[in-house]
Amino acid sequence: MSHSYTPGLRVTSSALLRRERRLPLKGRVTVAQGDTVAPDTIVARTELPGNVQTINLAMRLSLDPSQVATALTLPIGTPVRRGQPIASGKSLFGLVRTQVESPADGVLESVSTVTGQLILREPPIPVEIAAYVRGTVVEVLPEEGVIVQAQGAFAQGIFGVGGETFGAIEVVADSPDQPLDPKRITDAHRGKVLVAGAYVSYAAIMRARDVGAAALVAGGFDDQDLRQLLGRDLGVAITGSEDLGLTIVLTEGFGHIRMAERTWKLLTSHRGDVASVSGATQIRAGVMRPEILIPRTDVVASGEESATGPGLEVGALLRVIRSPYFGRIGRALELPPELRLLDSEAMVRVLLVEFTDDQSHATVPRANVELIAE
Repeated sequence: MSHSYTPGLRVTSSALLRRERRLPLKGRVTVAQGDTVAPDTIVARTELPGNVQTINLAMRLSLDPSQVATALTLPIGTPVRRGQPIASGKSLFGLVRTQVESPADGVLESVSTVTGQLILREPPIPVEIAAYVRGTVVEVLPEEGVIVQAQGAFAQGIFGVGGETFGAIEVVADSPDQPLDPKRITDAHRGKVLVAGAYVSYAAIMRARDVGAAALVAGGFDDQDLRQLLGRDLGVAITGSEDLGLTIVLTEGFGHIRMAERTWKLLTSHRGDVASVSGATQIRAGVMRPEILIPRTDVVASGEESATGPGLEVGALLRVIRSPYFGRIGRALELPPELRLLDSEAMVRVLLVEFTDDQSHATVPRANVELIAE
């Protein structure tokens, strides 16, 4: 008899957490192998080349391009400040003197005697990479970054927005099926990772952002609230770069959805512990899930619980991870062995699912679902 395994979201109290922290281009690593790092420890630095500004000296000074080099008042390679004179020339038979000032801070990089253009390079843009997770540097990637490792709890969400952040866990709901009341969020929650229950409203999200909370973790919220939050439709499901002032992780999907019991128990058992949170989500090829990592300081990183669970079977609790039923939770009613023809004309194995919210039925490809641990 064939056995089908459908991977679900990882939720475990003991996992080996390894995160690669790499610069976008070569730079300098600021820590050494064996160092203990905090989430905000800078582990590597580099500088991106500054923006380029082009100044047409030939036109500005009414000179032949071959003469612009002699019009410079400062040599190439000189740092300059905004408004500082950089070139001058005379026109109208020497009666009018014209002066060109630097439009920005930077360095005079080059001048062309063919086009008459001066290139001004603005100051380099510093880039720093933080450790993100509290742990130990187990490997240094020369001139590029490090690998940080820790042992601790780990939970994945189904969808998130916002970048990497960290903070102490604070539970702001009494049960996994309780919506978050915005009034429960106070100024004392600044910098905290707030764990809600089944649902967060747009008002609750705004309240959490206003008080300066680091992250908000909940079972679900409405997709129209996401549109209002971003000011646009999400489009391609790749997130993590949004500048929202708050990272949001949904553990179950869109709508009023009770947080899975296992996830709720894990997060509430770590009240006060510092968690690292990322809302980065990629649903297409190269799936990436939002995550909550809670490193421990009293254990040595050694290994992790097996991610393998039971196979997909009738009665299994599952979540749909593709349109048009994305985020909905239900149970498998039937697992037809034969291939079925989809609207896309592909022949795939499917299952019949009964959704828990309204007991409606739908036939979906097995590849479009993931198991939920009970």
